[in-house]
Amino acid sequence: MNQAGAPSPSLDPEDWKRFRAAAHRALDSMIDHVESIRERPAWTPAPDDVRAQFRAPLPRLGRPFEAVLEDFDKNIKPYSTGNGHPGFMGWVHGAGTPIGMVAEMLAAGLNANCGGRNHIGIDVERQITLWMAEALGFPETSAGLFVTGTSIANFLGLLIARNHRLGDDVRKTGLSAGDRLVAYASQAAHGCVSQALQLAGLGSDALRLVPCDASGAMRLNALERLWEADRAAGFVPLIVVGAAGSVDIGAIDPLVQLADFCAERGLWFHVDAAFGAMLAFSPKLRDRIRGIERADSVAFDFHKWAHVPYDAGFLLTRDAEAQRRAFASERGYLTHAPSGLAAGDVWPCDLGPDLSRGFRALKTWFTLTTLGTDRLGAAIEKNCGLAEHLASHIRRSQAFQLSAPASLNIVCFSCKGADRDAQNRSIVEALHNSGRWAPSITMLDGVATIRCAIVNHRTSAADIDAFFGDVERIAGALTPDLSAASSE
Repeated sequence: MNQAGAPSPSLDPEDWKRFRAAAHRALDSMIDHVESIRERPAWTPAPDDVRAQFRAPLPRLGRPFEAVLEDFDKNIKPYSTGNGHPGFMGWVHGAGTPIGMVAEMLAAGLNANCGGRNHIGIDVERQITLWMAEALGFPETSAGLFVTGTSIANFLGLLIARNHRLGDDVRKTGLSAGDRLVAYASQAAHGCVSQALQLAGLGSDALRLVPCDASGAMRLNALERLWEADRAAGFVPLIVVGAAGSVDIGAIDPLVQLADFCAERGLWFHVDAAFGAMLAFSPKLRDRIRGIERADSVAFDFHKWAHVPYDAGFLLTRDAEAQRRAFASERGYLTHAPSGLAAGDVWPCDLGPDLSRGFRALKTWFTLTTLGTDRLGAAIEKNCGLAEHLASHIRRSQAFQLSAPASLNIVCFSCKGADRDAQNRSIVEALHNSGRWAPSITMLDGVATIRCAIVNHRTSAADIDAFFGDVERIAGALTPDLSAASSE
């Protein structure tokens, strides 16, 4: 407060020493939180009285920083998603690292707007582009852009493909009735692919879903037939979206053959590699995504298998100029200059729609620089080994069966009973409420199926053994017949 009793116009602490002490305690508390993560439940539902705290009116007068930190410790920290816990395996969420946590704090301290201009944050983002171009076999001249996640990266990749095919005027005139563009993706494609067509003005009806083979990969002969039928009907094939790790079972489409198919027909080849792109960090597994180096664009997330804190999605595009033409615009307040803070030929805001962008590159740079890609690759290999370990439990079980091939890090399985849909749902709900494990449900062949995406670098073989033991125990309690079958 100033002498007149009015709030201070400065937003800095009035007592820096006191603030520093509270901030150090907060950092230590979060380090303790991560270090002791196994001692707490994988997930805890927030009680009604806690949720009620977040229906308070707008705070006109501030409160002491220490009191707000106490509220965080009491009402927020215990009730988060839980993806840092080794028992969390329902969705492909990265577990984070203490290194990334500190890097996020440093980025917040710099508070850099990485939309553009001449500052080091832009160079850090370009460094990540060069590293990922090297990892995925793209040319050094490729363009890279941090976004919130693969959903947005897929959307931007489609926009670049659309503009590349129709020309720059489409940005002014929009789509015409004669632009009967169509896209192709497997039946297992993430829902964001269909949404991207909606947002791009093509409409979800323009997406041709290609049937998959027994491994969950796109069938090339089916793609060929759909392409021929569209050409005969007067449609304009635009793009093929291949998957490097499908959302439900982790299947990988035949990327080499898809690259050939697109090259022969002049189609844009985009790869949704949300988590699969990180296989490039593993010498043992990188051949699984062979062909990705021939894509026109690749979308992926550092916040999944690289464990960078949320959010850190990325789009890598072979033709940097095509990406620039899709988004750059002449605006007086974004004028470039030969020197000074406005220097620079191409800014990130020339490569995507966002002008205001956080310093996502810093936490990614810290993670890759401190841990190294070899160590990240080893963690990925461990996850895939644990998936096979879980699959072996299921294969030996009399009560459960695999619902899809466990070829990467995702294991989908089901009860064998006639009422397996309801049983699977009940098992997952009971596991969540136990606080020990957090798998998920997905729909395979119309049946609710237990899905375990093993992504966490903290998960061990002992965790997998304990998890499946609890699955069998809960199943037995729900359905005695299952318990008898599993003990035979």
